[in-house]
Amino acid sequence: MNNFKIAVIGMGYVGLPLAVAFAEKYEVAGFDIKESRISELKQGNDSTLEVDSDILQKTSRLSFTTFASDIKDCNVYIITVPTPIDKYNRPNLAPLLSASETVGKVLKKGDIVIYESTVYPGCTEEDCVPVLENHSGLVYNRDFFCGYSPERINPGDKEHTVTKIRKVVSGSTPEVCDTIDRLYSGIITAGTFKAASIKVAEAAKVIENSQRDINIAFVNELALIFHRMGIDTLQVLEAAATKWNFLPFKPGLVGGHCIGVDPFYLTFKAESLGYHPQVILAGRRINDTMGIFVANEIIKLMIKNGHNIEKSNVLVLGITFKENCPDIRNSKVIDIIRELSDFGCGIDVHDPWASPDEVKQEYSISLLKNISKKYEAIIFAVAHDQYRQLSFNNFIFGNSIIYDIKGMLPLEKVTGRL
Repeated sequence: MNNFKIAVIGMGYVGLPLAVAFAEKYEVAGFDIKESRISELKQGNDSTLEVDSDILQKTSRLSFTTFASDIKDCNVYIITVPTPIDKYNRPNLAPLLSASETVGKVLKKGDIVIYESTVYPGCTEEDCVPVLENHSGLVYNRDFFCGYSPERINPGDKEHTVTKIRKVVSGSTPEVCDTIDRLYSGIITAGTFKAASIKVAEAAKVIENSQRDINIAFVNELALIFHRMGIDTLQVLEAAATKWNFLPFKPGLVGGHCIGVDPFYLTFKAESLGYHPQVILAGRRINDTMGIFVANEIIKLMIKNGHNIEKSNVLVLGITFKENCPDIRNSKVIDIIRELSDFGCGIDVHDPWASPDEVKQEYSISLLKNISKKYEAIIFAVAHDQYRQLSFNNFIFGNSIIYDIKGMLPLEKVTGRL
């Protein structure tokens, strides 16, 4: 196959930048079931802020649609839908299987389906391929073929963009792997790496985020220990970082749709095979409790400073899951907000990046447009650039608490920090 006509399924943080990159060389159709998303993209606007409006408006080879009939002439289908977890921390494959069903209904002989969504090893061939076969009536590796090339998008990162990150590729046959490698090599300037199999590529992706989760859990546990010792964790890490091979992780909240989710895909698969992971789940438990720890530390500090908790107002700066990014999915800031609310505090939340409508819908919180009153406590929860220049003296009393989760401020300016 040399004349690629590509359909990218899912126009989110992963799918849209990928579609734009491919549209530099090929005809690309961007498909999404959300009509409002397709409507804004057709108008040249991207609410995720991953692609600039002028680039969208200039990309002539890229079209957007919510109709499966508009992608039936494509011969490569790349699925980039979310893979969340449910309330029991089990994989929720509904979006992935629904996308597979959509593609299966338009699949033709000779077509290739590539999955980029993070999954557990075996998911592509054991869960997705049967859906493709069932809805297409075609036979896997005879009539159509599959590949897996894990996404490595870092939302909000304007330096490590999709074409500048080395791409792992795999295929259901050696020949298909070569074709998929040729496809991605046409746009990935950082180069590609051929994994030995689809399962190997799936495993490589899921351990990337699991490894990062465990490393952050380690420094979070250090923060809990050093807090009891009266030692500032960031000062310890600064000293340790003078050794060349020390890993520069910092304590903090671990949310979002990748690091806080993907380890559960791996542990789910492991447990289905009779192995109960210990290190991975221990790291998850530590990271999932950090919001409650922070909230309780703030309450203790407020009591020490003589504040009446039930009459105190608290300002939370930031609710997205990471800095300089509008994504609020699985933000662990909400754990702090809910815990402080349970203590009776009045909570105001400000975030210049988050969508007020999305925050209201997801968390039932109305974002502040402007900060106009004084607070007994201010929490620097997300390290948005705007907050680094914020003069908060007008928003505090003489004994107000300043708690810095992200280590944004000099130690002498804060009451407490992780």
